[in-house]
Amino acid sequence: MTVHPITLNVPDSLYRRLKQRARETRRSVEDELLDVLATAVPLDQELPHDLAKAVAALSSLEDNALWEIARSRLSPNAAAELETLNWKQQAEKLSSDEQNRQEELIYQYEKTMLLRARAAVLLKERGYDISELMSSIL
Repeated sequence: MTVHPITLNVPDSLYRRLKQRARETRRSVEDELLDVLATAVPLDQELPHDLAKAVAALSSLEDNALWEIARSRLSPNAAAELETLNWKQQAEKLSSDEQNRQEELIYQYEKTMLLRARAAVLLKERGYDISELMSSIL
């Protein structure tokens, strides 16, 4: 990946907020500024806006919140409902309402997995051993 150096004059109040955020997340001010830019001008337009926003927000969270997200799962009721709909879909055609519900549950599942994965990456970047998370995925 090609990078381009930029000199940027930042107002003191903004710099102090970036520096505080960097300290809280144990990152450099440059990394925090890059996150802000990446959120404002996303490189990948493929993610829906709400998902891109949720993923971008993770970088400003404290470690304990990231651990909670990295360990999160689809609720047992939602997982059971999705499994039931998937089995029913294999056996017969789902009604329109069932198809819509299945799509909602799949979206929830994919969002949960995406946020878990990004939280794990951030924890790894912050120097944590995330091997326990990897074994829970398998």
